[in-house]
Amino acid sequence: MAERLRLCPEGCFALTADGDLLGYAVGHPWFARSVPELDTLLGFLPEPAGAWCIHDVALLPEARGRGGAAELVGLMRDEARRRGLPAMVLVAVGNAAGFWHRHGFRPILEAPPSGYGAGATLMMREVAASA
Repeated sequence: MAERLRLCPEGCFALTADGDLLGYAVGHPWFARSVPELDTLLGFLPEPAGAWCIHDVALLPEARGRGGAAELVGLMRDEARRRGLPAMVLVAVGNAAGFWHRHGFRPILEAPPSGYGAGATLMMREVAASA
């Protein structure tokens, strides 16, 4: 996380209320239709990048269901748009694919890196699309 903050501070967002941290999101420019290997340092950000990679969105249980995650996704979409990136890409793990589907992401044929585990799905959406 520290490396991603150093490489792309504009891609690190915090969700707060009354001074309490309720959640965060981390994203960065990356290659189109792919994500970095899990638990590895990036070393660099590609120039030019082909997509905005959503590395992580996490909320405390008490913050869920209030639109905070959608707000964080919107902030990352805005940063991708500001950078002129055509798409956002991520790996949905666990039962998160439904959440991402509701935000306009669709599974793509490419497989995520093996470290994400069984059932992980590489998903993408256009930046210009609304959702």
